[in-house]
Amino acid sequence: MTVREAGRLGGLIGGRKGGLAVKAERGVGFYQEIGRLGGQRVRDLIAAGRKAESGSRRATSRRGRNQLAPNRGV
Repeated sequence: MTVREAGRLGGLIGGRKGGLAVKAERGVGFYQEIGRLGGQRVRDLIAAGRKAESGSRRATSRRGRNQLAPNRGV
């Protein structure tokens, strides 16, 4: 086993031990709560992106040409 493999294996084992310690200390409900909070954050970011996208569509003139685009003489 190389040093790199040993270090990776140690990290995997340590990560598992840490996760089990948190599970024992805080319980399964903790993971459910942070999952819900993460999902809510994603929903908020998607909504904000859609709102920003719909706001950028106002930059077009009545004829449908984008006033922010460079004039190409067409």
